[in-house]
Amino acid sequence: MRCPCKIVNNEIYSNVSMKKIAILAGDGVGPEVISEAVKVLQAADEKYNIDFDLKYELIGACAIDATGDPLPAATVERCQSSDAVLLGAVGHPRFDNNPAATVRPEQGLLKIRKTLGLYANIRPIKSYKSLYKASPLKESLITDVDFVVFRELTGGIYFGDKGRRGNGSEAFDLCAYSVEEVERIARLAFEAAQGRRRHLTLVDKANVLETSRLWRETVSKISNDFPNVQLDSMFVDNAAMKIVQQPAFFDVILTENMFGDILTDEASAITGSIGMLPSASVGSKVALFEPVHGSFPEGAGRGIANPMAAILSAAMMLEYLGYREAGQDVRAAVERALEKGVATEEISRDKAASTSEVGDFIAKSIVA
Repeated sequence: MRCPCKIVNNEIYSNVSMKKIAILAGDGVGPEVISEAVKVLQAADEKYNIDFDLKYELIGACAIDATGDPLPAATVERCQSSDAVLLGAVGHPRFDNNPAATVRPEQGLLKIRKTLGLYANIRPIKSYKSLYKASPLKESLITDVDFVVFRELTGGIYFGDKGRRGNGSEAFDLCAYSVEEVERIARLAFEAAQGRRRHLTLVDKANVLETSRLWRETVSKISNDFPNVQLDSMFVDNAAMKIVQQPAFFDVILTENMFGDILTDEASAITGSIGMLPSASVGSKVALFEPVHGSFPEGAGRGIANPMAAILSAAMMLEYLGYREAGQDVRAAVERALEKGVATEEISRDKAASTSEVGDFIAKSIVA
């Protein structure tokens, strides 16, 4: 039987209750990077006596293959009854290359976000000294970059009405937002800014889009409740340019669904690899944690996928669950791996480690 408590750095950690985690490994390299994240969680469990109950379910292309549904009912039930969800990646080219496909892996991802009420996607962007040379940007531009993007996740063009007209010769996608949808994520972003450098940038296209004008009006009103936070607004095209020209300008970015999706992928250039970007999706129910990168099916089974984004997502999950020191331990172990050159080929080209070797190093570093 497991001891009910453990002493770490003179602090007592009690095993009050088991933490139920739904694991959705998904497609492509998803199962590989999630395997390493789980390895790291188990190391944190060993050190801090957390007692994880990990249950695996299907999502995406693998779920379609097994059940015909990209998000089976069993997966939804497991997620709703868990304390948190850890997801790998969703997608497969056989669906991407078939415009006529009516069932797609990404439908499972959109549906789980909607079902769990995950309206805020939080994506930290941080530069690592040992990766300065891996970035295509000049070292002088990316030194000490540290900002976070709050992306609205359940509204906008991804969830609006869509279809074809004129015998299929015309297509449309509706982008719609309500004041309530903007308010709830804006307050989260302002609260985050208060604990950081107190600077929030709203990114929109208010010179063209009516939805962006609604965002500006709503966020401006909310800013009155946060007088110690500096608010500025920026058009998305200008923000895209500034992210590569002066990324250190940003502290907290607040933006709508599609703009946030594009800008955070662009921001991966700062770290030198999209495989370094974790994320958290939070809302009114269970939170979900996942790497920003896609399923990378051409890399599946080759041991070349960078697991660090998945591992850092697990660190965010630990912090969300209240295990702040454990999360900091995971982050520190990732930085040690980078400093020692223990990384996959897109970062450490001369002496690449495999996906599992990176996970092994980080996990052992935590319990050492």
